[in-house]
Amino acid sequence: MNIVLLVTALAVLFIVIAACEPVAARLRLPYSVVLAVVGAMLGTLALWLQRSGVAASFPPEVADLLALPIRSSVFLYIFLPTLLFQVSLSLNIRRMIDDWVPILVMAVVAVLVSTLAIGFALQPFSSMSLAACLLLGSIVSTTDPSAVVSIFRSIAAPQRLTRIVEGESLLNDAAAIALFGFFLTFVMAGVPDPTLRQALVEFPLLILGGLGLGYLMARIALFLMTRMASHPTAQLSLSLALPYLTYVLAEQGFHASGVIAVVTAGIAMNLTGPGRLSPATWKLLSDIWEMLSHWAGSLIFIVAALLIPRLIGRATGWDLLLIGVVALAAVVARGVMLSGLLPLLTRFNLSPRVERPYRVAILWGGLRGAVTLALALAVTENPMVPPHVKREVGILATGFVLFTLLAQGTTLRWVIRRLGLARLTPLDLALSNQVIAVALQNVREGVAETVRERELDPQIVRSEAKGFGQRLARAVELADDSADDIPDRDRITLGLVALAGRERDAILAAFRQQIISPRLAEAMLVDVDRLIERTRLQGRDGYRAAGRRALGLGRQHRIAVWAHNRLKITRWLSQLTSDRFEMLLTQRLILGDLHGLIDGKIRRIHGRRVAEILHEMLKRREEETEQALEALRLQYPGYSEEMVRSFIRRTALQLELREYEMLHDDGLIGQELFMTLRQRIQVARGKKERRPHLDLAVQKVELVRQFPLFAEMEEDQLRALERLLQTVYVRPGDVLLRRGDVPRKVFFIASGAVESDVAGQKVRLGRGEMFGQLAILTRKTRKAQVTAISHGTLLSLDEARFLELLRRNRTLQEAAVESAARRNVTIDLSAI
Repeated sequence: MNIVLLVTALAVLFIVIAACEPVAARLRLPYSVVLAVVGAMLGTLALWLQRSGVAASFPPEVADLLALPIRSSVFLYIFLPTLLFQVSLSLNIRRMIDDWVPILVMAVVAVLVSTLAIGFALQPFSSMSLAACLLLGSIVSTTDPSAVVSIFRSIAAPQRLTRIVEGESLLNDAAAIALFGFFLTFVMAGVPDPTLRQALVEFPLLILGGLGLGYLMARIALFLMTRMASHPTAQLSLSLALPYLTYVLAEQGFHASGVIAVVTAGIAMNLTGPGRLSPATWKLLSDIWEMLSHWAGSLIFIVAALLIPRLIGRATGWDLLLIGVVALAAVVARGVMLSGLLPLLTRFNLSPRVERPYRVAILWGGLRGAVTLALALAVTENPMVPPHVKREVGILATGFVLFTLLAQGTTLRWVIRRLGLARLTPLDLALSNQVIAVALQNVREGVAETVRERELDPQIVRSEAKGFGQRLARAVELADDSADDIPDRDRITLGLVALAGRERDAILAAFRQQIISPRLAEAMLVDVDRLIERTRLQGRDGYRAAGRRALGLGRQHRIAVWAHNRLKITRWLSQLTSDRFEMLLTQRLILGDLHGLIDGKIRRIHGRRVAEILHEMLKRREEETEQALEALRLQYPGYSEEMVRSFIRRTALQLELREYEMLHDDGLIGQELFMTLRQRIQVARGKKERRPHLDLAVQKVELVRQFPLFAEMEEDQLRALERLLQTVYVRPGDVLLRRGDVPRKVFFIASGAVESDVAGQKVRLGRGEMFGQLAILTRKTRKAQVTAISHGTLLSLDEARFLELLRRNRTLQEAAVESAARRNVTIDLSAI
């Protein structure tokens, strides 16, 4: 094809794309619907020019272009990897893990149910085989929820609900395309149908192969990108190559699922990329991929719509009936999932509660689009598919897409309004009056200050002040009238949500200023997003619960502790502990700054009583954070000071850079000097940005030397003891010694607390004390059960080495005798 003509055609398409955005906004229609309509109109025009003979008078290159030489490979190898990679790159994967059950159900189970429902509903009316009907069902089961997601965002729908719909959009394409490839083998002539054994073996291998290859490719790409840290454009170029190379290798090289491979690569990059790349590079990468995704999504819609007249041009009245059957079966299947299975998951606490209006909106917003058309086109191009199957699949899939776009897409906003989702709640209306009144009062003060500084014309000022004063008086009157409409409970909830929102902004600011690492910032943002959601749903109780959960030690930390205690693998626990130090230090500083927001805007909007309650709750979070930080200081003496020093150095460098930027913006220093100074800051930051390494072996040395029982030991004895003692990390509820066990070890409490239960009598032991020694000294089975009641660090010593240490350590002997006396036990140390 003539390259000049091709470039011109692409330029025209981009102009059409640009024009469709304002048109969609003006008509209040989903953007994808407008693209599809315009594309179908252009395709109809091209088809008419061909059939009317007008195209014969055009140059051959133009005639070839009007024939729309578009193949399914254009969609599957050019557009699809871009869309899938960007979506998986931009989603909040860590928050989606909380909702993996409803996401998988809506994305995988719903696609399977829809495929079966459409296939079995269509088969009695169609001339196609059941396998071909199921193939059509898999083609039309993939949804494009972009329209309903955009509307949910515009009406401030619950974040968790929006996240579930977005997660569905990421995974249902993969599920539908995997089913499409499976059923296609049953339809193609000359290809033996796979046996049940082959289906059970090859289909999972298709999925697992995609998962493994996608993860491997992402890790290789990140490894290479980190070696190019000083060349951000090279890093971006590698990110562009990743999804395409992954897709081609999966499909052509390993015969795995290219879609699943690309999604896995995007998720792996999403989870690990922010911690391996600089904040500026990651932001630039995300922005570029967002733009590429917009172009790819627009082009795939409009190019696919160009083919609609060609695919549906020979439809008959019976075909229209079959389209109705497909549409009815698809709506019923999706409705069953939303109204039947989703509430069932909610009942078992596996899914958030989705109110009926939102379920209806999701049902009606399940539009089909370009992926469905691309798969239908792939069937019509396949020479091994029988002609009647090609015709019927092309017509029914295209007709169903048109139905969803023209019937559902054009009425979606009307449905949203009828469901009452677009209206403000009474609480929001009352709050808006309060906010407007406070905002106008602040504006009046700002305008008055500007008037004094600028010495403006007094007559004009009085004229404008009169009109503004009337507006302010009306706003204050409305605020006073609606003040009683907002109970204190809701005001507290709104205030807590505002505090959590400011906390989120502070985390992002610290990340942009490179005060905290990208990986830590992402983890903290996950916690604060959960804080916002729980507060919205459960008020102050949800705020407290989410705050405590953020301070807790999760499953990953428990596994790392087990790996350290049992397998002597320390690196993982060391990294998690360093992350926790940095997070607690940052959170303590951020929480302290939030009191200013309460004393300022929140007090003016919600009143003094609510402000006092918020101060109290915020102070409680600060105390809990400080307690967690103090526990770490006790466990790892000395390391906390290193972390604080590192934090101060990073903050100082950022403030220094900000000063240079202000001087440059004011024109006090030139570009060349500014670039030199900034480069020096970057070099210094590279040296000082590295977080202090937490060496658990060194920390054990510090713990031993601080232990009162070992204070009188000589230096060489201490070093020998350090090698013998084993560090054990415990969490609340861990059973350390069981009643009836044969005595094997003695434990020394370096930090934390434990509880000993002897015949119902409970004794608490804390830092500096030991336990387990009495059973060894009395040569009897253990009568006590010892349980950890807090997170802590213990030092353990086996029986033989404890007895040897006891012979040489008078302080330890005295402690053993005193401990035995407290429990009315007599021990004879002379026999040792």
